[in-house]
Amino acid sequence: MMAIANRPSEITLPAINQGWANLYEFLCWKFPRIEPQIWQQRLLDGKVYWFGGEPVTAATPFSPSRRLCYFREVSSEPQIPFVEDVVYQDEHLLVACKPHFLPVIPGGEYIHQCLLERLRSKYQLPDLVAVHRLDRETAGLVLFSKQANSRADYYQLFASGQIEKSYLAVANIPAQADAAPGQQWQVNNRLDKAQPRFLMQQVDGEVNARSSIELLQRSGDLGLFKLTPHTGKTHQLRVHMQGLGMPLLHDKYYPQLMPKTELDFSQPLQLLAAQLRFTDPLSGEVRAFSTNRRLAFWPESAD
Repeated sequence: MMAIANRPSEITLPAINQGWANLYEFLCWKFPRIEPQIWQQRLLDGKVYWFGGEPVTAATPFSPSRRLCYFREVSSEPQIPFVEDVVYQDEHLLVACKPHFLPVIPGGEYIHQCLLERLRSKYQLPDLVAVHRLDRETAGLVLFSKQANSRADYYQLFASGQIEKSYLAVANIPAQADAAPGQQWQVNNRLDKAQPRFLMQQVDGEVNARSSIELLQRSGDLGLFKLTPHTGKTHQLRVHMQGLGMPLLHDKYYPQLMPKTELDFSQPLQLLAAQLRFTDPLSGEVRAFSTNRRLAFWPESAD
């Protein structure tokens, strides 16, 4: 059954035209997984327009840095049978804990089955906006802004690195690895996009990704780790653990990209955003949030 977004998505066109003669060519480049004829039909149906409402067509010239709106639609949307929890909310903030497999915002084949749309609908909060992101495969805490007039203050917490985040993870430990509880690692390197573009890789150059890693417990060839990212690069913790030779349990991307298959709810990625801590920019109060969710594949913490 076709799923269509209730509200438009927005993108800002690149500041430099890389050779696109019109919007149609840009959209086909920007979203390679969407068939070109789908963009042709969306443009004909008026489902793409400039921010502000001005209509566009397939022949509309590319306009650098201009904002474009479009309605996302998918022919069949996966249904995620797991429920989110709201940990806290007040006049300005909502903190939710999302389950594995549920995206934070619409993307790809997900429109209504995402944390943002579920919360908007359940609590009648049409202006709710996610202040940061988690991978769809990762469970844990996500901070949302409820009011536009205070949203920039909370965005700035993440942009300036004033949010303390910590994760729990279960990872494979090679039999020959000399890794004991209490051991710590500091990983500082440079991450950049790989191929396909949604993957990341370590490259030479100026450091842009920093993580602290600690082995909390070990059970045979599995370890329970506390992961503390000091930067926010895509897939940072997953790549850093793989770089140490201890990939996260049930990671379908690293060390090797697995073929896309039907969702297997029995093998969630064992990564959990467990804690958030920051000084509230409005009240000056120290806020600390934690989740009661567990990592199911750790023997001593499974429900």
